[in-house]
Amino acid sequence: MLRSLLLICFAVIPACNSFAAERPNILFIAVDDLRPELGCYGSPIAKTPHLDALASDGLLFNRAYCQQAICRPSRASLMTGARPDSTGLYHNYVSLRELQPNILTLPEHFIANGYDAAYCGKIFHQGDTDEGRSWNRNPPKSVPGVQRPRGPYALPENNKMKADNMKIMLAKYGEAARRGLAAGPAYEKADVPDTAYVDGYNTRLAIETLKEMTQEESKPFFLAMGYKLPHLNWCAPSKYWDMYQAEEIPMASETDAPENGATMGLHASFELRTRAGIPKTGPISPELARTLKHAYLASVSYVDAQIGLLVSALEEAGIRDNTVIVVWGDHGWHLGDMGVWGKATNYEIATRVPLMIWAPKMKARGVTTDALVELVDIYPTLCELADLPIPEHAEGKSFVPLMSDPNQSWKEAAFSQYPNPALREWAANPLSRGMRETWFGPLIQEVESRIIQQQGDRWDRELFEEHLMGYTMRTDRYRLVVWIDHRKPNAEPIDIELFDHEVDPSETVNIAADRPELVAKLLKQWRAGWEAVQ
Repeated sequence: MLRSLLLICFAVIPACNSFAAERPNILFIAVDDLRPELGCYGSPIAKTPHLDALASDGLLFNRAYCQQAICRPSRASLMTGARPDSTGLYHNYVSLRELQPNILTLPEHFIANGYDAAYCGKIFHQGDTDEGRSWNRNPPKSVPGVQRPRGPYALPENNKMKADNMKIMLAKYGEAARRGLAAGPAYEKADVPDTAYVDGYNTRLAIETLKEMTQEESKPFFLAMGYKLPHLNWCAPSKYWDMYQAEEIPMASETDAPENGATMGLHASFELRTRAGIPKTGPISPELARTLKHAYLASVSYVDAQIGLLVSALEEAGIRDNTVIVVWGDHGWHLGDMGVWGKATNYEIATRVPLMIWAPKMKARGVTTDALVELVDIYPTLCELADLPIPEHAEGKSFVPLMSDPNQSWKEAAFSQYPNPALREWAANPLSRGMRETWFGPLIQEVESRIIQQQGDRWDRELFEEHLMGYTMRTDRYRLVVWIDHRKPNAEPIDIELFDHEVDPSETVNIAADRPELVAKLLKQWRAGWEAVQ
């Protein structure tokens, strides 16, 4: 159900908190493009000792889901506590404040209740940093004795390659080149210190910010640290690459599209293919695929080490015992799973995210929960832990009760959405005419031909490019994907997918056609919406 969020919501419901006698600090850690490829999630290969240690003393969520598997909409939803259909934000090329000029964000709410709030790195998407409203103080301008990175790569030749590619693409394609057509390599391994890359530098900046906030001791703080890795490009110091033996890295086991699946559901891996050295058409070779996953894992281990430094800084400041620590990923990422590379799908791989929390006096420590939770739930959860009122506009459910009893009955479903991934992977926005004239053109024609072949008379370019929304509902056992004209939410779906996780956890076969009664039941549940399962 669409809801107007054009007013700040001052009407609240009381929040009850049994944990802290005084309001705790909040350490709010975001990690971009991180799938649950961590030791604490059972990965046989990932080297993530610091996140594993945090999970071993906190609560780990096995089944946490984002609201849309792309950066800007996902982060806008989490930071406002409102779902994409309420914010109206479905793609990366519109800002939150254009659509919701007065909505109360999570850190803004904390500021209004006596907190200092600051951020380093990527919390909102670029263009949505919300300076002066969501943050009331700035981090230091520099880190003593540490040089700020001068480019996305540590190696000069790779920064030069990116710059040269930009000149060539601008000359050939004009301004369309600025939307990702000119790029350097997808990965880099360099014998450099951690601070040679932006995540390492920003961690030191966050630690300096923490020191300033702690020394003042006037207010509790909300400190947000956002890691750009493992978002492309996967650039990490050599020592993190060296943690892995390439030949031992397990690769995706299911690399085909779902049998009988909707052709709209998968994309052509545009985001990866823009990078230098990646084929613009055709498959990714096994050798390259292994290198790419190696690069991804090295990036994850690099971020893990930075998070370890940040948590250690809390301990050194003597405030760990009164600080809530929450770590979340904004969406998952296909590493060859279902034959694609990237986020931007409505399937388990892209919508499931890592989520863990540690709080003073919480009872459930070192355990996991299979409760279905959503990133939109973080807003009310942190409000309750800090004993703040929960704004009426918040559309999630506080999972504080799970921190005492992680096995209790909980939500019946989690909800996500994405507008036609096949045609709108790129920033969840339809490709412009200029981009169709680039090497994107032949790829998108291949994708369109598959959709037309499957959908037949239902094909309509305006509908499929501009208005087709894929909604997905994850229940305890099933994933339902409903493809529908967003303008006509009560109309019959254009297509439906159904996956049974009890027998098919990798979502390899769409069984919707074989289970019409079950589809009808789940479709009714989906139409009832998130409000019916709170």
